[in-house]
Parts: sequence; structure tokens; C-alpha cells
Amino acid sequence: MSSVLRVGIDLPALSHNFSSIRRYAGDRPVIAVVKADAYGHGAPEAARCLVEEGAAWLGVAFAPEAVELREAGIAAPIIVFFDPDPDTVFAHGLTPVVFDLKKAEALSREAERRHRPLRIHVKVDTGMGRLGLLGDAAAGIRAIANLPALEIEGVMSHFSDADLRDPSFALFQISRFRELKADLAAGGLTPRVFHVANSAAVLSRPEAHFDAVRPGLMLYGYSPLENDAAATHPVDLRPVMRVTTRFVSIRKVPAGTAISYGRTWTTKRESVIGVLALGYADGFSRVFSNNGEVLVRGKRAPIVGRVCMDLTMVDLTDIPDVSESDEVAVIGEQGDEVVSAGDWAVRGGTIPYEILLSLGSRAKKTVISKAISNQQ
Repeated sequence: MSSVLRVGIDLPALSHNFSSIRRYAGDRPVIAVVKADAYGHGAPEAARCLVEEGAAWLGVAFAPEAVELREAGIAAPIIVFFDPDPDTVFAHGLTPVVFDLKKAEALSREAERRHRPLRIHVKVDTGMGRLGLLGDAAAGIRAIANLPALEIEGVMSHFSDADLRDPSFALFQISRFRELKADLAAGGLTPRVFHVANSAAVLSRPEAHFDAVRPGLMLYGYSPLENDAAATHPVDLRPVMRVTTRFVSIRKVPAGTAISYGRTWTTKRESVIGVLALGYADGFSRVFSNNGEVLVRGKRAPIVGRVCMDLTMVDLTDIPDVSESDEVAVIGEQGDEVVSAGDWAVRGGTIPYEILLSLGSRAKKTVISKAISNQQ
């Protein structure tokens, strides 16, 4: 892991994204998803910022993530999506998601034993095929509602492909969720909040917004929509993460010099090659070997040769006056140029989530509390 790789977390951009999302969603309550260390951005700082901006709930995957937030002094309601431990739930005042009757019964018994009523959210499977009540979901929810010491605060589901251009299955899931809500209401059961809209549905399916929205990736400045471009966003999003590094060495080499393992790239002229403190130990994948560009002095510098464990080489021949002290943007802006997690995702045949998590999980993070300008 590089000692000079830096991840800057732009809290003003996070605040801006949250406000933009809430406005677009008609000022509905926002369940801000901060699982996986806030997608690599640092969960405590991100969560604190989002709560200050007005997040009604925070969402995490597992109970230890919620405990980290509580220990950081964050008192906001936290929904735990997957398999929460009852002792942790009660010790830290968490809101568990229940996706089968057996787990609901266990929580009910524990709530009765402690004489502490417990708010829960119930998950239904409308087509994801992963977790949630199947079959007659309304009957399942009624059975859970009849258990002692439990209060169903919310009902939720999850889309399988709201990010695709073809909306047909997402619309089918919305229809099932809407019918479920109506069925429950007809029987007198009206939980406070029905929520299904992840980032893709927030952007593309206003009819999925229901009582609250549940954005994740878009909070951090990226759209999950298939083949989307920033210019088409109905919501103005600003990337929150900026990743930079420095040079270990810069040197001139003659024409015919092979660069890095396997000699997969050879100079065709006398060239200036920069060696970056950046490698796959930092979460920068080998798939970017000979496949990508970083920003140096506001110009694009192509990656040449194979990405190594700790180092990556770039061609600086066409960028004058580069020094070893120059900052290199791996994700971010310099001058008029931008390299985003989305750009790396396209080159790597993956999704922005993976890029943010890979680069954000290892490097030292610096919280930026004021708006930043482009650096060059």
C-alpha cells in the first residue's frame, strides 16, 4: 500500500448531492445508504454529514457497521439490511430488516424478554430473487404484525435491474409493490414508510419513490444507469472522492525500451516515463495495464506497461516540465480534464461501486470541509 496515495473526501459535494436528490424526490424522507464504509468514502464522516443535511435514516449492511457509527457518536436511526444480531440491535438501538417469519419470531421473543418494543422493516421479494418474503407477502407481513413487541415501521423491496435501459421488469416490480401496499392498507395495516427506490430508481423511475427514497451510489456522485452520461442526469451529481498520488521517479529512456513486467509496451521514441506510487496493492487493478490515463499538470498521461503491486508507469513525453513533486490525479479534476470512477469502470469492464471501494478502502483519507477548485 502506497504511503503517498491520498483519498480526498469532498463533504460539500456530498451535501450538494444529498440536497439535489431530496429536491428531485419531492422532499421525501431519504434513507442514506452508508454500507461498505460509505462505498469506500469513510462511513463515520459521510454519515455525520448526511445526518446534518437531513437524512431520516442511515442504511448499513451488517450490524458491526452500525456499531461503528454509534461509537462515532451518530445517534440517527440506522436500518440494518442483513441478518442483525439481536443483542447488538438492542444494545445500540438499531432498526433491523426482517425477511422471514422465523427471524421476526426470534426478535419478538427477545423484545418481549427485554420489555422493549422494537421497530422493524420487513423486506419482500418482488423479483430480486435474493432476500424477502415470497408468495403471499401481505399474509406474511400480517403474521409478523401480529407478533408481540414488534412495530412494523417500514416495508421495503429491492430492484434487480432498475439500472437497465429496458424498464419492463422494474415496472413489474413497482406494480407488485404498489399492489402489496394497497392490499395491506385495505386490511388496516399502514406502516409508516414503503421504500424501494435505490439510486437507479431515484433517477429513472419517479413512480418508485413511494414514501421514501434509498440512494446509495448517487450520494457519492455517480449514476448507476446503463450507458448513462453526466449530461443526461436529472439530478446534478458531483463526485465526492478524489484520489491522488505522487511520482517515485521520472526518467528519460531511449527508443526501444520495454516497460514493466512481460515487456507489453515498448517506447517508439526517446520517452519520458514516470513511475507512480500506485499499484494493485492499493486496489488499482492490473486490468488497467496499458489501459487508462491519469492527470498530470492538467494533461492526460497514458498508463504504459503492466500495473505492478506497488508501482504504475505513465508516459510523460508530451507533457512538459513535469517534476517528481507534481500531484497526479487518479480520480478527480485538473484544469479542464476529468478522470472519474465511471471512466475506470468502463475500462475495467466493471461498475463504479467496485472502483470506489477498491481505491477508497486502503488509502489514507483526507476530509475536505470546504469547496475545492480544480488543481493543475
